[in-house]
Amino acid sequence: MSDRSVGSRLTGPRLTGSRRAFVTAVTAALLLTGCGGHQAAGRAAGDASGDTSSRAAVTERPTGAPRSSRPAAKTAHALARSVPVRLEVPAIGVNTPLMELGLAPDGTVEVPPITAHDRAGWYRGSPTPGQAGPSVILAHVTVGAYGDGVFRHLSRLRPGDRIVARLKNGEAPRFAVTDVRTVAKSDFPTDAVYGDVDRPELRLITCGGPREGTGYRDNVIVFATLIP
Repeated sequence: MSDRSVGSRLTGPRLTGSRRAFVTAVTAALLLTGCGGHQAAGRAAGDASGDTSSRAAVTERPTGAPRSSRPAAKTAHALARSVPVRLEVPAIGVNTPLMELGLAPDGTVEVPPITAHDRAGWYRGSPTPGQAGPSVILAHVTVGAYGDGVFRHLSRLRPGDRIVARLKNGEAPRFAVTDVRTVAKSDFPTDAVYGDVDRPELRLITCGGPREGTGYRDNVIVFATLIP
């Protein structure tokens, strides 16, 4: 993401009810598009008022997509809900405060502001890190005139690298990277990223790949699982 990056318009059910309702809503809401543009916020496919160049990458689930990342050797116990306040990824030099991200008035997912002191954001409609399910954290790859974003080197992570999420209650769950993917937005693995899982997992998401006009062609997605 860079300069002005947005998620697609929320077209699924509100974030209430079962986890599957949450998955449907997040699938519709959290696809990262734009990622480098000065253009106006794009809207989801099916909303003719939006610029098609910045529409959501995925409007339906791909067939055959895996439902979760590779299983860890041991299963870690899920933690109680507590808002994350900091994210540390030592392998790529990330040590960032976390802000909370919700939905903008127009139904798009909020993203961290473009500032000199860039930081990542946790989407508060997802589980907190350590709860069962995919906890979603987003950050910019570049921040316009300010240079590199927090997740500039996200694609350099490798399986086994550690991620620490520091929570408001003082706990610091640790995650191990299980997979790193750079995928075209036109082939976004929706179910793998946002699908229902029964253990605590983490998703770090930004934009990547070659630039195309004012944006990036791809998304970089890191999958991680809580470790004991």
